Amino acid sequence: MTDAAPPKTLKIDFVSDVVCPWCVVGLGGLETALERLKPEGIAADIVFQPFELNPRMAPEGENIVDHIGRKYGSTPQQSAANQAMIRERAGAVGFDMRMGPDSRIWNTFDAHRLLHWAQETAPEKQKALKQALFAAHFTENRNIADAGVLTQAAEAAGLDRAEAAEILASGRYAQAVRAAEDLWRSRGISSVPAVVVEGKYLISGGQPPEAFEQALRQIASEA
Repeated sequence: MTDAAPPKTLKIDFVSDVVCPWCVVGLGGLETALERLKPEGIAADIVFQPFELNPRMAPEGENIVDHIGRKYGSTPQQSAANQAMIRERAGAVGFDMRMGPDSRIWNTFDAHRLLHWAQETAPEKQKALKQALFAAHFTENRNIADAGVLTQAAEAAGLDRAEAAEILASGRYAQAVRAAEDLWRSRGISSVPAVVVEGKYLISGGQPPEAFEQALRQIASEA
């Protein structure tokens, strides 16, 4: 009789943006896979890393259909079909996505500053903040470039709302977020979600739970 393998905790950098719907799908798939892998002693320490899909987005944001049409050449019909597919994929991993033709895309730099703050000061709450920001944008269709919306998300994640407001007003962590974005771009990350495991294994895109489960099991056996 052989001893069971010791538990393995994988380090995962989840590079993503708050307005990326496939990042919602990917995170849900990753978390579902990790639940399934618990009996095998495989766990993960997830750190959310910044990536801006639209770093030059104006403060007033842009209509989602207009934005997708301008950026990717999609027609309104193609955009609607894509949104329906993403809603279905998100629902399959337990996320209520309510984006429609009147939804908007926002600048996310301040959201990334709050996520950096959370990781630095209360890392156990960073995922809750990420999920609160996803919900604010995709479920509630709120302006996540707005300081009030951001501080409310911070409070919902168990963080100090007054300190969040002070960070947003002061510009704190701006340099750190820029440096992190540059680092991940220098490592070849050009689209998200990018799930980097143990600093060297890359799982790209909004994969289903089965794909994450298979990949993480293989990585755990090699790591």
